[in-house]
Amino acid sequence: MRSISRVAPEWWDYTTLDRAILDDAAALSERDIRGLEREGFAVRFYDTVEEFYLAEALEYIGAWRQSTPDRPAGICGPIGPTEQLPLVARLVNELGLSLRHAHFWGMDEWVVDGREVSREFPLGFARTDMDLCFDRIRPELAMPAEHLHFPAAQPGEYQRSWDQIRCVVMQGGQGEVKHWAFNDPPKRQGAHAQSPPTPEEFRRLGTRVVDLHPMTLMQNARTSGGGTVQNVPHQAVTVGPAETWKAEKVSIWHPGHHDNPFGMRLTTLMIAKRIPDAAVPMSLLADHPNVQFNFLRAGLGTCDVEMH
Repeated sequence: MRSISRVAPEWWDYTTLDRAILDDAAALSERDIRGLEREGFAVRFYDTVEEFYLAEALEYIGAWRQSTPDRPAGICGPIGPTEQLPLVARLVNELGLSLRHAHFWGMDEWVVDGREVSREFPLGFARTDMDLCFDRIRPELAMPAEHLHFPAAQPGEYQRSWDQIRCVVMQGGQGEVKHWAFNDPPKRQGAHAQSPPTPEEFRRLGTRVVDLHPMTLMQNARTSGGGTVQNVPHQAVTVGPAETWKAEKVSIWHPGHHDNPFGMRLTTLMIAKRIPDAAVPMSLLADHPNVQFNFLRAGLGTCDVEMH
């Protein structure tokens, strides 16, 4: 029988893993992490913040340059990190890159009272994409509004777009609960009261409305709202694994302040060693054919004890 979560007993999460996996992850050095590269899983380090976010921004440019009228293409991007977004707009403007045929998918959005939040919602993700990136692009270069695909509580149109347009790369960050987008671990109930869903079950999930793990609520309050957890919705609509596997590449960006040194090591180990487990959703990327982890070296930290 699996362990009970140490942080949320009614949920699955990484604290329910075998301790040997947790201890192995905590012991990884930077050199060890580099050594975990394998076919289908690349590891990259960046020495400066500027280089890190510029490299992330350039993935947008690289994807959009591949889009043509007869073979449209685009990128799926996160809110968290967001520092790349103004750089994307600046690059588009400086390069004079027309986005007429390019596409963009937002990864997720908050849901309140059964509906995705409006563009006026202060913590809104579509609002952030527009404010920090798309509204800063010169009008003559701008992407057509119908090429901006944001998930909705009724996700049919969003899901269909994934079969109509080539996703060159899906970017993501990693939350403290080890999610990408809002693919949080599930609740410990019903058929999954004693064990989490199998990786195969989890991978079949498409874009959907989800309940958010308590760790996710606390993290978003900390990173985006000064700790005001009362302002963070408890539900969201998220791109699913089903859509993720339609992306040609999944690129995860670790600046070091969204998840901690241990969490970054844990998912690296599980993907590299092919240990997918739905209690650690990011680990399911072990089965994706083209995954890249990007680390800001200064943000990697250590798992040594240091009392404060």
